Amino acid sequence: MRVAIVENTRITHHGQVGVALHEQAARIDLYKPWADGRLPELGDHDALVVFGGEQSARSDDTHPYLPALADLMRETAAMDRAVLGICLGAQILARGHGAENQLGAAPEFGWRDVTQTEAAKTDPVLSGLPASFPIFQWHSDTFTLPDTAARLASSPAAQNQCFRIGRATYGMQFHFEASRPMVADWTREFAPLTDRLEPGWSGGGHSTAAARFGARADAAGLAIARAWVALI
Repeated sequence: MRVAIVENTRITHHGQVGVALHEQAARIDLYKPWADGRLPELGDHDALVVFGGEQSARSDDTHPYLPALADLMRETAAMDRAVLGICLGAQILARGHGAENQLGAAPEFGWRDVTQTEAAKTDPVLSGLPASFPIFQWHSDTFTLPDTAARLASSPAAQNQCFRIGRATYGMQFHFEASRPMVADWTREFAPLTDRLEPGWSGGGHSTAAARFGARADAAGLAIARAWVALI
């Protein structure tokens, strides 16, 4: 399989998604439009993955490629190719399908529980997971549910934590790709920012939360990644 990965910021970990793709010997083409504006060509890949970033899904003034990326995600999904948007990627996917981006409306940070909807019980990606599970969050924006989407998971802060369109297009607000080593690296790299979001995070807060929630979140994240890759 040949997979296009779009990164939206300087520091991007592929995390659990990378593990699942490499297990299946995927050939990966990497794009960094925040640096050069270049995006994959429609139809060139079996799947499209779009990761997160610090910008909003409507930051067209600073990231002028965003409208084209939203269109690419929608058009790739219409071809019945697998599409995955994570955090900002989910927000761009929602934009591409006509939803409203709600900026600053749903801040969440750290490992938080998400709860599956009734529709998730038969979903090929989420059905094998517990009804509620901890997963890592780092976002302030959210979005309305696209008209063509099925809501699969929610949290108290953000109603649309996961949605599916068609067979294999998924938007996931939560960072299921974020393993414990990845969160530890974020904590080191962005210590002042994480401490503003969660006072004391870079001190004892991170290690305490990782010990309490990390193993279950890692297991859920890898299960999600493997199940989505199986749909490619």
